[in-house]
Amino acid sequence: MLGRLLIVFCLIVPAAVRAEGVLVLGDSISAAYGIDETEGWVQLLRQRLDTQCSALPVVNASVSGDTSDGGRVRLPALLERHQPDTVVIELGGNDGLRGLPPRRLAGNLETMIRLSREAGAEPVLLGMRIPPNYGRAYTRLFEQAFKDVATDTGVPFLPFLLDGVVEAGQLQGDGIHPTAEAQPRLLDNAWPVIETALPDEACE
Repeated sequence: MLGRLLIVFCLIVPAAVRAEGVLVLGDSISAAYGIDETEGWVQLLRQRLDTQCSALPVVNASVSGDTSDGGRVRLPALLERHQPDTVVIELGGNDGLRGLPPRRLAGNLETMIRLSREAGAEPVLLGMRIPPNYGRAYTRLFEQAFKDVATDTGVPFLPFLLDGVVEAGQLQGDGIHPTAEAQPRLLDNAWPVIETALPDEACE
């Protein structure tokens, strides 16, 4: 009898400890590069969800310097470990800075979206742009890769996470990474698409 109870307990516990919540899979923009992590937009998202969706934890799995190749490789283990409701994909900027093929970027993004959905999570795609000195043809193909993936998959999509940041002069000295003052703007940019992917029953 005791053995049967232990078996039942082991079957029930995994479902009871399901983490759920939001998984952010990004690069240095989401890893708060150059500023205190507590000031980053992902931490601000965590604070917003604490007040509006208190049952939703946020896991920041962002790694500075990561590409879409790295995210595709890392995602399966993250999905298995955290079992999120929502996956925010903020990758691709480093692909552009390294001049990697936009077609490969698109393929990786599509794979991450598919893997998220197969795991029962709702994916969100945050787009990026690169400086014009990479050439008109490449920058056009780079931006188009995000748009095509969003259209083909129907994923909630923000074309440019840093919208308004450059215009406001809120970049660090490297001309790439947002300052601490820019982080609330990043959250405001991302929030509308993230909110559409949150589970209805978890938020007010």
